[in-house]
Amino acid sequence: MTGAVFIETEEIKELSSMRAIVTVLGKDRVGIMSAVCALLAQHNVNILDISQTILQDYFTMVMLVDAGNCDMPFADLAALMEQEGKDRDLSIRAQREDIFNAMHRI
Repeated sequence: MTGAVFIETEEIKELSSMRAIVTVLGKDRVGIMSAVCALLAQHNVNILDISQTILQDYFTMVMLVDAGNCDMPFADLAALMEQEGKDRDLSIRAQREDIFNAMHRI
């Protein structure tokens, strides 16, 4: 025996994906969504789903992203997103989906 390990296609897909939740909150103004999406794209993060709304004068957005092909460690990406939010007077938070789910499980 060669000791070869065979992995099913779905397992490979699961191993290569790293889903995360990105939340954005702040006073509404032009370009918030564009700036966040551009930053994610710059680091090869794919947006899987997105929901955004304006609550009175406040912009709110929740994104499900795949950071499996990100060009930096996820902790660095999360810190970059948080700093970018501070620079734009927004709250931007990126959290791994598994941690997000564990925190919000009853």
